[in-house]
Amino acid sequence: MAHISEVNVQAAAVPPTEIEVKLRRQRRISATLRYGLLTVVGLIMIYPLIWMIGASFKTNAEMFSSAGFWPNEPTLQGYIDGWKTSTPYTFGHFFLNSLWIVLPKVIGTAISCTLVAYGFARFDFPGKKILFVTVIATLLLPNVVTRIPQYLLFRELGWLDSFLPLWVPSAFAGDAFFVFMVIQFLRAIPRDMEEAARVDGASTLQTLIYIVVPMLAPAIISVCLFQFMWTMNDFLGPLIYISSVENYPVSLALKLSIDTTEAFNWNQILAMSVLTLTPSLIVFFMAQKYFIEGISSGGVKG
Repeated sequence: MAHISEVNVQAAAVPPTEIEVKLRRQRRISATLRYGLLTVVGLIMIYPLIWMIGASFKTNAEMFSSAGFWPNEPTLQGYIDGWKTSTPYTFGHFFLNSLWIVLPKVIGTAISCTLVAYGFARFDFPGKKILFVTVIATLLLPNVVTRIPQYLLFRELGWLDSFLPLWVPSAFAGDAFFVFMVIQFLRAIPRDMEEAARVDGASTLQTLIYIVVPMLAPAIISVCLFQFMWTMNDFLGPLIYISSVENYPVSLALKLSIDTTEAFNWNQILAMSVLTLTPSLIVFFMAQKYFIEGISSGGVKG
């Protein structure tokens, strides 16, 4: 043992060769250039967001007199005036409307897409291929093509100026992208545990809830995150179906602020835009780990 330790000490004491030194130097230079380039590109991409945050603390006059993002005299007046809005409602009321749209839509999407995807991925039934092709074909259709038929349908049902046209399609797996995404993730999961649960007497629904859903957690979180961000940013859907200001979400409330006067108070608009973006940013960074895991697992293994 003493002899072996002496050999290890001597081997560790041998200085690196000139080739090893060059390779290490090249790796350091390569890593420095790579991370430096990524930092520069990242700053360029995030600069508009940084400028918007800084401009929200400027006065309306200073915003167009200086190109920098840091305000000379920071003020919260844009947030105070923007929160009050030019309507009888505060911006908090519009945030609550957005919440009433987002939560049922996210929950409905997660449940319905999981059920539909599980049926396509695990069961054989008549017309399965035709139905699956139909679902995938809807991905190729622009949303504009289906707007008029959907509007006519919801008008006949008497659902206009309510949140139902925004809720119901998601509750019935109306988003084919999410169905396809969960199917791809399910195909990467082996069926051994499901078959073992069936042998133990578990029903199909019990197998789905207690066995499959925990393994689908990254994909379901990714679906919820996508739906949350897309719904918060959705402007056309609420614009078509909601007509009363009382039911406006934040996306329409921001446009309402621009339409009210000829001289726009951009500091107020940018301040409310920052508040509108904040929930999406918070949710994304909190769920970033599961989001990346769900995307990579579904894309690589599927």
